[in-house]
Amino acid sequence: MTVRPAPRGILLVDKPGGVTSHDVVARARRALNTRKIGHAGTLDPMATGLLVLGVGPATRLLTYLVGLDKTYEATIRLGVSTDSDDADGAETGRADAGALAAVGDDDIVAGVAALTGEIDQVPSRVSAIKVGGKRAYDLARAGEHVELKARRVTISRFEIRDVRHADAAVDVDVVVDCSSGTYVRALARDLGADLGVGGHLTALRRMRIGPFDVSAAATEIVADAPLRADADVAAAVLGVFAVTADEARDLRHGKRLAGAAARLPSPTPAAIDPDGVLVGIVERRGEDVKSIMNMAEEQS
Repeated sequence: MTVRPAPRGILLVDKPGGVTSHDVVARARRALNTRKIGHAGTLDPMATGLLVLGVGPATRLLTYLVGLDKTYEATIRLGVSTDSDDADGAETGRADAGALAAVGDDDIVAGVAALTGEIDQVPSRVSAIKVGGKRAYDLARAGEHVELKARRVTISRFEIRDVRHADAAVDVDVVVDCSSGTYVRALARDLGADLGVGGHLTALRRMRIGPFDVSAAATEIVADAPLRADADVAAAVLGVFAVTADEARDLRHGKRLAGAAARLPSPTPAAIDPDGVLVGIVERRGEDVKSIMNMAEEQS
């Protein structure tokens, strides 16, 4: 009887709407028959698009993926506010017809421009940020007042694709390139607030995380789902620090590579051995190189 090796690698998933990121992880655990699966950043239940899952030892790479920049496609509805800043929340305000009619396309363009670049953003109060050890959304749902601090984020692209005016609302389709930690819901809220009519998100789809695109993601999670090799993923994200077999052995044993720092292509590249196997992630220590994370060796 042939024993199938435990799954190991990175799985790109196109999350459907109406399910949580935890639901997707649970499905992957069942399909791949392993408990050791994690993700590199959640999506709200309403949202669709790219989730990056780490499987087996590759979960150790997720810490290096969570900070990657992202691309979203979204629809912002101006004229209506909700308590969650998206369509899943309860309505908290509605602009009168006169105020909404006074918002022209030029005003929307100017409002979007003001929210582009480096900005200080207060996250949505219905978010997973911890306040006093508890998730903000749990506190908000319990009726407690949640005060979240502003954080600096970078919106490198905030592009308007379409604007549709109606009597009760204005829908704005946008594309957003942003740094990790950005809340697109908060962009919708702030754009509406700046225009004096309120706003919330009615659709959100994550198209990209770093070098990974949703077009390459699986729409169904099956037992033989294609997993990307951890070495390939680490190389794409962090750069390659090629090592000899002897150097690979020394890194795995916790030894420094004397005088090797000049070879580093980036601050924390992936050490790859001659067989294309990921040894770990390394960094400079003076003129030497030392591993800061070692990968478990693959079982033959």
